[in-house]
Amino acid sequence: MGFNMKMFKTAAALAVGVALLTGCNDETNNYYPGEPAPETTDVRIGAYNLSFDRNTFEDLVAEMALTVAEQDELMEKWFDESLSDEELAVAEKVIQIRNVAAIIQTERPAILWMGEFNNDGTAESQQAIQGFRLNYLTVPQNALGSTSEEFEALEPIQFGYFENFATNTGLLSGHDLNHDGKVALPDDAWGFGFYHGQYAFSLLSQYPIDTDNIRTFQDFKWKDVPGETNPTIINCEDENNPIPEGKACGDEWYSAEAWAEKPMSSKNHVDAPIIIPTADGDKVIHLLMSHPTPPIFDTVTENNKLLNRAEIKFWDDYTSGEGSYIYDDEGNKGGIDSDASFVILGDLNADPESGDGYLDTIKDLMYSDQVNQLATHGIYAPSSLGGPECLSNGECKEENWGTKYPDLVTSTSGLRLDHVIPSSDLNVTDSGVFWPATFEEGRLMMNDERVGNWGGGGKSVSSDHRLVWINVEL
Repeated sequence: MGFNMKMFKTAAALAVGVALLTGCNDETNNYYPGEPAPETTDVRIGAYNLSFDRNTFEDLVAEMALTVAEQDELMEKWFDESLSDEELAVAEKVIQIRNVAAIIQTERPAILWMGEFNNDGTAESQQAIQGFRLNYLTVPQNALGSTSEEFEALEPIQFGYFENFATNTGLLSGHDLNHDGKVALPDDAWGFGFYHGQYAFSLLSQYPIDTDNIRTFQDFKWKDVPGETNPTIINCEDENNPIPEGKACGDEWYSAEAWAEKPMSSKNHVDAPIIIPTADGDKVIHLLMSHPTPPIFDTVTENNKLLNRAEIKFWDDYTSGEGSYIYDDEGNKGGIDSDASFVILGDLNADPESGDGYLDTIKDLMYSDQVNQLATHGIYAPSSLGGPECLSNGECKEENWGTKYPDLVTSTSGLRLDHVIPSSDLNVTDSGVFWPATFEEGRLMMNDERVGNWGGGGKSVSSDHRLVWINVEL
């Protein structure tokens, strides 16, 4: 293909040198304690489901541990088409990770929720997230996409603070939740996962995280959400989804023991305060993070649909003063203080206008008095040019072609699933969805038919979700 790997490496090395001389984040606030507070603070806050859902956590650790030289060697062979099958599998993961890193470097959020960033389940190991920070994010990526034959260096980005969070995905429940006669992963985990830690989420920040005051809700029970009851079998005459042996139409799905123990959060719900210095003193913003189960894959109950509703309603109650029933993993009760600033972040697997979930629940949250409605359905609702094009060219799912607001979609499902929802007191000045259309730079980060087995889109080249962000002026 005539790609000059020597030129590629020289450009990368030059960019690193320039970054080291000039500082890595001219456009964002790489704040460190002890520095004077800026007079004006513009903070970009983003949410990005990275689709790093590997077969094992160790796979992700190994990919993130690859040095730049090892990555370059694989890419040189990829361009030369000289990879073995085993090398190709690794090279395609490098392509994906580099593209994801390039997207982050392009949009430059100061605070970023990262979905589907696997961990060890308990969030004790920091190997994968450290590798991502040091071997990918602090290295200049290609603004044209990691498979482009030309190289246009992006400015590296640094995050001085980060957190992993424990997850219910792949955490074996000890109950036969799907009634198939055995207790085994993935279906008998509290949250769907083939191993503990799959589909977890993480946080990167250029501002200090108040770790002493993080609240997690991993163990909060579904039964304790007001109005929620054990799902029942309602799809009773579907030959494609037969009722399990020993159960009957109208029966409660979970055993009494399993229902008593069933966590509400399919992964975790987390309130992490961020401390941002301003001319008027430190500003605390609570990041309310979650990744609810998708309201699909139900068979004889509406289990996932009901759980998705509860996981979203939780944040509405937590921020509206209706959360007296809530308790965290330390036993502290209640929701957030009424005067606290917050941003709800995550792939909520819910579109207020389309899709399979309870639309009223996500709509209630997005239209509530406690959130900045300009950023949910007003002039600052994040949008892109790539979303509408994706629906018109068949890249997105055909069944969602008629979505009401195609410029607001955030995934190749053709739905608006990924959200950054600020509290009403926060002044939002800009927003966006990173989704280049075919006529915009960076298109190869979205689709390259040379990569993977699915036409070069979605998870094969970067993610099937898009980075969504808002700017907040403090």
